[in-house]
Amino acid sequence: MSRYSQLDSVHLLTTLPHPCGYLETQQATTVFVDPQTAIDQRLYSRLSEMGFRRSGNYLYRPRCANCHACIPARLPVELFTPNRNQRRCWRRNHDLAIAHVDKINCDEHYPVYARYIEQRHSDGEMYPPTYEQFCSFLNSNWASTRYIEFRTHGRLVATAVTDLLTVGVSAIYTFFDPDEARRSLGTYSVMHQVAWAQQLGLRYVYLGYWIANCKKMAYKSQFRPLELRQGKCWSLKLN
Repeated sequence: MSRYSQLDSVHLLTTLPHPCGYLETQQATTVFVDPQTAIDQRLYSRLSEMGFRRSGNYLYRPRCANCHACIPARLPVELFTPNRNQRRCWRRNHDLAIAHVDKINCDEHYPVYARYIEQRHSDGEMYPPTYEQFCSFLNSNWASTRYIEFRTHGRLVATAVTDLLTVGVSAIYTFFDPDEARRSLGTYSVMHQVAWAQQLGLRYVYLGYWIANCKKMAYKSQFRPLELRQGKCWSLKLN
C-alpha cells in the first residue's frame, strides 16, 4: 500500500473548543486520527511530516479557528551546530551513563516524572501527575519507541521518550530530576537525540510545536537551524 493510499484511509476526529494549554487567552481545537486506524511506522512518519504528534496511542494536531501559533518544528541534524552554551552543556554531562531501552520500569521512572511535573509544570495540563497518566501518555501499542535513560552512579536523573520514524526521530517527551537543574538535561537530551539520529543515518529530530509567545517552547529556538512547517511546506525559519 502506498503512503498516499494510506493517507486516503485516515479519518480525523475533531474536539470541541477548549482552553489552550499554552496561550491563556486562546481556545484550542484539536484533530485526532481515528483510534481505529491501523498505524504503522510508514504512516506515522508521513503524518509526522504533516505536523502530527503522538500522545499515548493518539496522533493529533492543533486546528484552531482563530489561532495558528502552534507551528511544527524539526531540526535537520546534519546542519545543526551547537552554540557555546550547548557545547558547555555537552561537556558538563560527560559523566552520565546512557542506555537505550525498549521498556522502562514505571515504578522507578514515575517518581522522577512526578517531581518534574510538580516542580516544573504545576500550571500545565499534566498537573497533578498520576501513575495512570504517566503510563498512558508516554507508551504506545504501535509506535517504535525507545526510552533513553540518563544515569549518574546508577541513579536515574532523566529519561527521553523517542519514537523512530523512517526519516528521523520524534522527541516525544523528556523529564528529569529537578534537583539536577545545573546539568540542563532537557538541552542535553535533545543534543543526544541529534547525535543518535546522525548515527542512524536519519535526517531530522522532530521537536513538536514551536510557539513564538510561549516561554515553555523558547528552548526550541536555541537549536538552529530550525525548520518550521507553515502551510504544506517545511522551510528554514530560525537560522
